[in-house]
Amino acid sequence: MATDAPPPSKEERPLPSAEEFSAVQQSAEFAELRRSFRSFAFPLTIAFVAWYLLYVMLSNYAGGFMGTKLFGNINVAFVFGIAQFVSTFLIAWWYSRHAAEKLDPKAEAIKSRMEGGA
Repeated sequence: MATDAPPPSKEERPLPSAEEFSAVQQSAEFAELRRSFRSFAFPLTIAFVAWYLLYVMLSNYAGGFMGTKLFGNINVAFVFGIAQFVSTFLIAWWYSRHAAEKLDPKAEAIKSRMEGGA
């Protein structure tokens, strides 16, 4: 099985010190990585939790609406339930794309510098 990554180095590299970790944590580059993550993850998490709670509240308190048949034996509750799964998978897919495009390159640059590769 071929991989794009080179084999791990046999040489021992010293681990970064606590001071080096603190310096990186205070850097503008790390702040940008954190901002990029938070600006994506927090709003999406809030939106998903609100969507989920709407589903739960409607299921508990709007039984007539949720029981409304749309076609055949398919009702609003079933469609909302399936939409919960679909939205979960879409969010996971969207996040993986965001991470690959925006987060991973920044994190890899920081990691390389911390490990002494740059």
